[in-house]
Amino acid sequence: MNIVHLIGNLTRDPELKYTPAGKAVAEFTIAVTEKWKTESGEQKERTAFVGCVSWGSRGDAFAKYHRKGDKACITGKLTQDTWDDKETGKKREKTRVEVTDWEFVNGKPSGSSQPRQQATSDADGPLPKAKNNDGPLPGDDDVPF
Repeated sequence: MNIVHLIGNLTRDPELKYTPAGKAVAEFTIAVTEKWKTESGEQKERTAFVGCVSWGSRGDAFAKYHRKGDKACITGKLTQDTWDDKETGKKREKTRVEVTDWEFVNGKPSGSSQPRQQATSDADGPLPKAKNNDGPLPGDDDVPF
C-alpha cells in the first residue's frame, strides 16, 4: 500500500506550470517537523523537507490559495522519478509525493474574508476538497520540466 499523509508548512510559494497540453502542474515543498523527548527529558526535533506535485485543477487551486509559510494537509502516494542528467550523463532520481487530496489548515486564504473551505476560484466554481478526478496521469511527454 502506498499512501502518504502529511501536515506541514510550505517552504516556498507553489510553482505553477502547464504541460504542452495545458494541464496544470503545481510543485511545492512541505516542511514536516517531528518533536520528541529523550529518556533524559531533552527536547529533540527534526524536520523533513518533502517535495510534492499536484496535477490538474487540484494543483491549480492549491497554487492559487497557498503561499510560503502556510500550513497544508496533503494525502498522496510516493513516486520515484528517474532521468539522465544532461550535463553528466549519470542517472538521477528523486522521490516525491504525488498529491491526490489536500485540505486547508489555516482557515482563510490570504486577502480573503471567506473561509478557505468556502472560497471559490474564478473558473472552477467551489474549491475541490480534493480527490484527484482529473483523469489519467500525464506521460513523460506531458511533463514541462
